[in-house]
Amino acid sequence: MDQPTVGILHPGSMGAAVAACATTNAAAVLWCENGRSTASVERAARFGLTPVATLAELLDRSDIVISLCPPAAAEGLARAVAGHPFAGVYVEANAINPERTQRISALLSDAIVVDGGVVGSPPVGGKTPTLYLSGPADATARIEALFADTAVQTAMLGTEVGKASALKLSYASFQKTSRVLVALAVGMAREHGVDQELIEVASRRTDSYLSEPQYVAKTAARAWRWGPELEEAADTLAAAGLPAEMLRAAASTLARWHGVKDDSKLTLTDALDRLAQP
Repeated sequence: MDQPTVGILHPGSMGAAVAACATTNAAAVLWCENGRSTASVERAARFGLTPVATLAELLDRSDIVISLCPPAAAEGLARAVAGHPFAGVYVEANAINPERTQRISALLSDAIVVDGGVVGSPPVGGKTPTLYLSGPADATARIEALFADTAVQTAMLGTEVGKASALKLSYASFQKTSRVLVALAVGMAREHGVDQELIEVASRRTDSYLSEPQYVAKTAARAWRWGPELEEAADTLAAAGLPAEMLRAAASTLARWHGVKDDSKLTLTDALDRLAQP
């Protein structure tokens, strides 16, 4: 099979790193620089992505398009793509609920839509996330080939669009909510002067997030992305007739950290102080 040309929408920290892995088996990996920030331009250059001026050019040249953006932007981005005659493979890899993924699939009637969900950290520094895929077999096989022998592992979940999204949000429901609970538990203990004792107790269980309180600052810096993802997961629970209040409450807690987006210098003390501010 000839090497495909791939388009990435848009190269954030995850998208750029995943796209960089795709360069191994692609003729080129394109991104649209129109309207993007200086940080995006620098990130794309660092990962060896090829800039194009417009979305129309990216779609015209690409055989495969991968959408990796904040959840709230997923459908708007798909509508923008639907305004062009793109008939290639569209990988909807955002953390959105299965119903939204299916709406996007219906919207992109000319394309072949593959449902994707990335579980794990961006593929840099030895990290190897898994891209779960569901959708038409021929299309998922093309994505599997695209990431063969790279840091992005792939796993097939069948032909039903929505399965990969459901798996991603099921995992995110536990992982991200657990991190929020750590912040609440440590914050409560600190208020009563027993935070170090709490950490000591938790350290007796090596699998406890409470033994990693330093991760709270990273959680705060990622809250702008995690909050919307938990809202998506809550919608998925509600659609299944299951209670969604826990995830909505966690999203509400994360909203208190919106002012520290991607702040790599944030400390545990700073994060807990901000959490205590209404």
